Amino acid sequence: MIHYILQTIAFQLLFLLTYDVFLKRDTFFKWNRLYLLATALLSLILPFIKVESFKKVVPQNYIVSLPEVVLGQPAVNLNNTMALNEVVLEQHSTPVWELVFYMGLGIAFCLFLFKVFKILALILKNPKQSIGNIVLVELLNSNSAFSFFHYIFLGEKLKAEDKEAILKHELIHTQQKHTLDLLFFEVLRIVFWFNPLVYMYQNRMATLHEFIADAHAVKHQSKEQYYQNLLAQVFETKNISFINTFFKQSLIKKRIVMLSKTKSKQVHLFKYALLIPLVFGMLVYTSAEAQEKTNQNTTPETIIVNQDLSDEQLKEKLRKELEKMKADGADFMDIYKAFFIKTDNYIKTKENYYRFNVYLEYIIDKSETIDKSKFINRKHRNYTEYLEFKKTDEAKETWENATSDGVLKLVVNDLKSLTEAEKKRYDNKKKLLFKDDFFTKFIMTDGRSYEMITSKSITNANAKSFNNGIEVPFAVIDQVPVYPGCENLSKEEQKKCISNKISKFVQREFNTDLASDLGLKGRQRINVIFKINKEGIIKGIRSRAPHPALETEAIRVISSLPKMKPGIQRGKAVTVPYSLPIIFEVEDTQMLDETTVVGYADDTIDGTAKPFAIVDKAPTLPECEALETEKERRKCTTNGVSKFVNRNFNADLAKSLGLKGRQRINIVFKITKKGNIVIEISRAPHPDIEAEAIRVIKSIPKLIPGKHKGKKVDVSYSLPIIFQVAD
Repeated sequence: MIHYILQTIAFQLLFLLTYDVFLKRDTFFKWNRLYLLATALLSLILPFIKVESFKKVVPQNYIVSLPEVVLGQPAVNLNNTMALNEVVLEQHSTPVWELVFYMGLGIAFCLFLFKVFKILALILKNPKQSIGNIVLVELLNSNSAFSFFHYIFLGEKLKAEDKEAILKHELIHTQQKHTLDLLFFEVLRIVFWFNPLVYMYQNRMATLHEFIADAHAVKHQSKEQYYQNLLAQVFETKNISFINTFFKQSLIKKRIVMLSKTKSKQVHLFKYALLIPLVFGMLVYTSAEAQEKTNQNTTPETIIVNQDLSDEQLKEKLRKELEKMKADGADFMDIYKAFFIKTDNYIKTKENYYRFNVYLEYIIDKSETIDKSKFINRKHRNYTEYLEFKKTDEAKETWENATSDGVLKLVVNDLKSLTEAEKKRYDNKKKLLFKDDFFTKFIMTDGRSYEMITSKSITNANAKSFNNGIEVPFAVIDQVPVYPGCENLSKEEQKKCISNKISKFVQREFNTDLASDLGLKGRQRINVIFKINKEGIIKGIRSRAPHPALETEAIRVISSLPKMKPGIQRGKAVTVPYSLPIIFEVEDTQMLDETTVVGYADDTIDGTAKPFAIVDKAPTLPECEALETEKERRKCTTNGVSKFVNRNFNADLAKSLGLKGRQRINIVFKITKKGNIVIEISRAPHPDIEAEAIRVIKSIPKLIPGKHKGKKVDVSYSLPIIFQVAD
């Protein structure tokens, strides 16, 4: 909501500046009236309009996507515990700024009602007469003159010779329904009571109304006489913002100046065309901003904004997000990844809690076999009730017992002061973590913060005490299991050999077409745990994957590994547990072909740049030019650019800036007809990272330019750079 208000104010400021600088001094009163009404309305509507074709400055269909460049590797954390930020249990359901907003809105509405009652009192207390559809109200002991809808108020002290001119002036206000304009801005003043630009809009409209009425009135009376009527009165103007008053001291000078002006030339009407680039620019901004938010996981900034929403507002917002994903063609896995946010926290954030609830509604509605009655209570539970539920023994037991993901869990009252019973449970679970290779992590929490221990934290000292030496981790074993063909190598080389042999075996045997057949897309990860027992046979295989069929395939491949020479610890054969991640990319058949490159050729008719989808010859690195086929040259250039970026990018920069985790940079650059590189778009999580990316891309060696139909052309590329900052 705050972002919408800021956008509205920015748009209104631009519209008003355009009006004040270019339009208000002309005598095109009807056009100016239309401009003020239209732009005030546009400023409210434009933030909601997202034009698909404006979402990217460079259309995605005209860009070849290079493969991601991965920089750096995550470091292994050897600490036993990791303290995270506290989880806030109590949250304000209504933010302070929202309370202030509604208070201001209430006061503004009360003031509006007070003004309306004042006008109604004048109508009821003073004599009146009807002339056609006009009602004349004579104000006792007053020389004021103003109109409101079809009521015209004239003071009894006005001179008889002046009343005719004033009446003609006020009739214009009633005939052209100027009161509706002012009431429109009055409504905006109530809703946006804090926005000074709305008051400025209303002030300019009221001034314009007087210019319009004056212009019609002087047609039946000389200008000199009309000036005298304006200057000769002792004014008692009613201070009401949505009435059209004849006598208003602050407007007298402006009205006389405008009356003395000659009519503006018709050629000046071209100024109103300024509205076209203004609106176009605003649409590009709102649409490009929408693209940034589309199909992305929730960021900390989004969570902060969503915390300002009420429970129902947040749920409705997330429902619309899910519906939009469905409308855009997202499949089940895309929706799962966007809404089922996996976290180690015992208590979800408000954002993630409702994100899961909306996902649950989607699953229940989609399924015909699920018993919906079991989920009614959970479906209607608000966040405050969820926090209360998480304090119960039922919630704690449910969370602790959910260990299918290989994570042991424990809820305690206070991490800093464990009871004897809690210490005992802690020790038991810690032992189980290292005893059973299925478990990879142990989390203990009190709801505010948590500690985490991973199986990677084992050291030589504590590893030997587990399981009486029967199972020993690979990292600390005296003699690792030996894969056939690795027997004559040193111990260190044997460790590398078994890893390489297993990797090559899985690559050769795994049916990678399976994920594609299942309709899965993008990066797929399978986690496999298995043991090489005292006889050298593969046992105890467990796997986790995005689909049961992938788990089955992983188990099949690992179980078919050849028999090995068992591991040795203290002179005895032992069982050695292994963890193997299998990662592969599922090719998206809807993506552009590898040979599709975008170019911009010069049109031979009008000389303007025209985009097209395919170039005959893509830009090429000099060392790739000698290759025989165009496909080979393109692949060579793509790999060459990736390696150059990988080699020259300062991967330590992100860590020195305090950034953590997975970082992404998006660069769009153009290779010109001369083979030079021009940066078109760059986005990064920090200005220094962005500057480094630009530096590296600009330092790419000069390329042989691309060609289309025998002519050199400009070609645009997009390059995502992704790297992991070591923790």
